[in-house]
Amino acid sequence: MSKANVYSAKGIKKGFYSLPAIFGEKENLPLLAQAVRVYEDRKHLGLAKAKTRAEIERTKKKWYRQKGTGGARHGARSAPIFVGGGVAHGPKGVKRTLTLPTEMKRKALAVALSLKAKEGEVVLVDGIGTLKKTKDGQNLIDKIVKNEFKDKKVTRLTFVVSDETWGVARLLANIKNTLVVPFGSLNAYSVFFGGRKKSKAGQRRPLHLLGKPFFD
Repeated sequence: MSKANVYSAKGIKKGFYSLPAIFGEKENLPLLAQAVRVYEDRKHLGLAKAKTRAEIERTKKKWYRQKGTGGARHGARSAPIFVGGGVAHGPKGVKRTLTLPTEMKRKALAVALSLKAKEGEVVLVDGIGTLKKTKDGQNLIDKIVKNEFKDKKVTRLTFVVSDETWGVARLLANIKNTLVVPFGSLNAYSVFFGGRKKSKAGQRRPLHLLGKPFFD
């Protein structure tokens, strides 16, 4: 069973917490890659559209006579071979949306969380809702990074907070290279590319993620 160290809001280590079963999911990199691809695809609106020769506002008059010029036979200047003409086989502005079944989303998230837990990159913070200023959040981060990741290069930190502690999101978001994610919006992409994880500890009620228990 994976374990994560627990810190107070002042950056003092309080002990450890035995992580739930979702942090012990078997490694499945193909599924994780599929989830990341779907997420990145859905971030793009896919509104690119090129005009065809029928949509170009140019005269449709024949450029020059059919025979006797020595040149190739051409019709309207809106043909794709001319500068300013239409585009052949260009994007049509219709996006093909990729989807992922709910159960696969849940499992991909479990795989991502398990990888982070296995690498020792999951830390719990008890009482994070008591933070009042950005400098308090920065002090917390500095102490955790110094104690937990002193031998690793930390480029990004992700805080996963519940609805009750969402008030700290604004002050944490002021800190460079820090991402704040609502608990209900956590997904495999934000976990895998979010750097080291920090979550709120000491939940009194069960929290559920995609219908499955996360912290009991």
